[in-house]
Amino acid sequence: MVSASPMHAPLNLALYLVTDPEMTARRGLLETVASAIAGGVTIVQLRHKDGPARPRVEAGRALKALLARHGVPLIVNDRVDVAQAIGADGVHVGQDDLPPAAARALLGPDAIVGFSITDESQLAALDASVDYVGLGPIFPTGTKLDAAPAVGQTTFAALRRRIPRPVVAIGGITVANAASAIAAGADGIAVVSAICAANDPCAAAHALRAVVDRALAARTIGRIA
Repeated sequence: MVSASPMHAPLNLALYLVTDPEMTARRGLLETVASAIAGGVTIVQLRHKDGPARPRVEAGRALKALLARHGVPLIVNDRVDVAQAIGADGVHVGQDDLPPAAARALLGPDAIVGFSITDESQLAALDASVDYVGLGPIFPTGTKLDAAPAVGQTTFAALRRRIPRPVVAIGGITVANAASAIAAGADGIAVVSAICAANDPCAAAHALRAVVDRALAARTIGRIA
């Protein structure tokens, strides 16, 4: 049983933006993210899998400064060293990365530590060092070439009931299916192309946030009823 509470303020996972260097290249990382924040993004993950660390650190520092002005947390994908170098709010690790407990030991009690889970067999690795779980892919996705098979809403809901931490749904989420992810138990949605590849990231984020907010409100009303 996972216990203990994170030391930082409660997370707002409603609209979680994961950046992609190729998708943001046309507009620029900072401009894309600034536009997305204006549209309602609540947390941002810097994901840059390839290339040297120095450009990633430089981009991360600029992004951290931007997000700090808006009170939006910055999470770094995989790289604890990069998170430390740029003063990020936390890190998100996957099954093949540094274990969550090790990331927590390096970053301290105030850091945000996220953890990816794609199937039932990985639930055993969930421990008290994890603040939130990225669960999925819930729907088929082409953004991540090595993504696991989509679990679907039914399996997602069953797995979510066994996770005693906030859960953000990821994988193939659009305006058309975002409400289904929330109905399946997600506390928010994580998207890449739905915002990064949009012609208007602000409008795309605003549309997604509206769907999520309505779905969360409907779920709360249903519980009360």
